[in-house]
Amino acid sequence: MQKLGLSQHLQQKLSPQQIQFIKLLQVPTAELEGRIEEELESNPALEEGPDEIQDSTQGDTEDSSSEESAQEELDISDYLRDDDYNSYKTQTDNGDDEEEDREMPIATTSSLQESLMAQLGFLGLDERRYQIAQQLIGSIEGDGYIRRPLESIVNDLAFSLGIETTLEETESILKQIHGFDPAGIAARDLRECLMLQLERMDDGKDVDVIVARQILSECYDEFTRKHYDKIQKKLDLDDEEYIRDAIDLIIHLNPKPGGDPSALSEKTQAVIPDFMVTNTNGKLEVALNSRNAPELRVSPSYIEMFKAYDRGDKKDKKLKEAVTFVKQKLDSAKWFIDAIRQRQLTLLKTMQAIVEFQHDYFLEGDESKLRPMILKDIATVIGMDISTVSRVASSKFVQTDFGVFQLKYFFSEGISTESGEEVSSRGVKQAIRELIDNEDKKKPLSDDKLEELLNAKGFNIARRTVAKYREQLNIPVARLRKEL
Repeated sequence: MQKLGLSQHLQQKLSPQQIQFIKLLQVPTAELEGRIEEELESNPALEEGPDEIQDSTQGDTEDSSSEESAQEELDISDYLRDDDYNSYKTQTDNGDDEEEDREMPIATTSSLQESLMAQLGFLGLDERRYQIAQQLIGSIEGDGYIRRPLESIVNDLAFSLGIETTLEETESILKQIHGFDPAGIAARDLRECLMLQLERMDDGKDVDVIVARQILSECYDEFTRKHYDKIQKKLDLDDEEYIRDAIDLIIHLNPKPGGDPSALSEKTQAVIPDFMVTNTNGKLEVALNSRNAPELRVSPSYIEMFKAYDRGDKKDKKLKEAVTFVKQKLDSAKWFIDAIRQRQLTLLKTMQAIVEFQHDYFLEGDESKLRPMILKDIATVIGMDISTVSRVASSKFVQTDFGVFQLKYFFSEGISTESGEEVSSRGVKQAIRELIDNEDKKKPLSDDKLEELLNAKGFNIARRTVAKYREQLNIPVARLRKEL
């Protein structure tokens, strides 16, 4: 039996203006111009340039009153009493409402694949073997390795291209690709990659190359663990210098012949600061990049168009549709301009709060002066939601007298000292880095020893936290830092 009932529940919905503001807030300066260009192209009611508000002394009374009326809210209720206009009323230019925060997209290059395919043309393979080689090159990842098992590639060739081949034939073609530039390309693991590079150097006379190949082929596990004494004993070498020179040769080989994708991104991406913080005689001044404050206005011609329609026949259906369309574009332009202005205010407000919170750091640039600071601290100061601060901090950069930093650099958890004072985790990381930089590389400091030394400096820190911070600094464990 079905029953009818009423129920109440709260549901939060974002207005189109809020959605537009959120999206614009998370856009970095480098992308803002592109976003504005998109809006200018899609909305003819939006124009570049300052608002043209005429001074009363520069025109007659009629022109002045016309400009004043252009600033008033336009009313189209007369047109919309009893007609279905949902196709216009609900239309907005906001795109996907569920867009997530994203890193700035970086253009990638296919030059490695193109270079390998060009080299493939010189092998003179028949059509069948050419397709096998093409499949292998297509399986090479960005750093230059083939990590997909050859058995799987053989199966792909059979099921996708109808090419029957064997593991042996595929491996023989892979060996030919190993001869391509850059040296070490298409290796299946680091050991093979390094061996391929050494093979290019081996003329049978260079002792360092010979010993390096022996180390990789016979003592690879000992090499990765830096057990140099075991390597010397296993290879029965009397002179320690042979080991030292060979290892020095190995560590100067290229472990990523295809290039480091993350390094490529860092080089390709041009960082445009969103803020500038300058120290003028001890007074910190915060400025917003001028590219964040474009001059935009609502098109006067569109306003005039609306006013012209307003003087027409309000019962004409086509006229009503035209008025609704124009009104929607005018509203969209106003919303966009307001969102840009609100973006500017929010960015400045957030940056000023960060500078005030980290005042001592911005005066001197001393990392040890950074205070523990979390998103909630700034959100409380500026009276906004934590998610708003997060959007600003994750995608914006600031130029200081000490370099350019991403805002999230200034946020960190706190560690207490023996005196009860809270210090930034960045200060602890700096202390860890200094201890490791100054350690005896023949007897590097273990995490337990680092914990002991940090506790002696007054930091209340556990060994697992030391390990976590060391890993965040991309510093390997003690045994891998050992040197001869």
